[in-house]
Amino acid sequence: MVETMVSICDEFEFYGYRRVGAALRQQGFVVNHKKIRRLMRDHGLQPKVRRRFVATTDSNHNSPIFPNLAKDIVPTGPNQLWVGDITYVALPIRFVYVAIILDVWSRMIVGYAISRAIDARLTGAALRAAIERRKPPLGCVHHSDRGSQYAAETYRQLLAGHGLAGSMGRKGNPYDNAKAESFMKTLKLEAVYPMALETFEDVAEHLPHFIDQVYNKRRLHSALGYLSPQQFEDQHIRQTGKTAA
Repeated sequence: MVETMVSICDEFEFYGYRRVGAALRQQGFVVNHKKIRRLMRDHGLQPKVRRRFVATTDSNHNSPIFPNLAKDIVPTGPNQLWVGDITYVALPIRFVYVAIILDVWSRMIVGYAISRAIDARLTGAALRAAIERRKPPLGCVHHSDRGSQYAAETYRQLLAGHGLAGSMGRKGNPYDNAKAESFMKTLKLEAVYPMALETFEDVAEHLPHFIDQVYNKRRLHSALGYLSPQQFEDQHIRQTGKTAA
């Protein structure tokens, strides 16, 4: 069957697992979609992606801009500096958007949300998830770009209502949010590009597993002494007796 899959993928380079499965069934094979996805991944048969670009930062708005509070902060523990960011996953006929909140100290993704729309509801859902999980202290700095999703009144009210200090980077300067950008690159390279993601449901099923079970718990970071974010935080608990939440 693998030889047949190779032949199908060579002829139709943009086929994802659903179309490969349909082609296999037309040739008499009986196989479920999970096995097809696994075989495509194991044998490097991922579909080519029609590379498209969509801007996730809309800084052309009249909402207030927070000062840059993050530039001089070197966190020494959890929930001192969070950064938020948005990226997109390009599917065959649409985009799906992912918003994350990252704790700069441990590189832990403390909140995230996935949506078909890129708006303040997406970023707000990620922030609410982070607040529920970590229950940050008053004064925790939340840093982001100047996008309308972070400058929206509903988002600013959410920050203020939980005692978070808003912070925004310089216009057009990605280095202000470098650690969030680094995670997004990892997400694309290790969780999106290698997988045959075709639908919103595929993204909603696969990315949470990668973030929660792979990135947070098992992926090692050189900046953390080759520990995962969870291992790094667990080490902190053993040394200080203080939890991150």
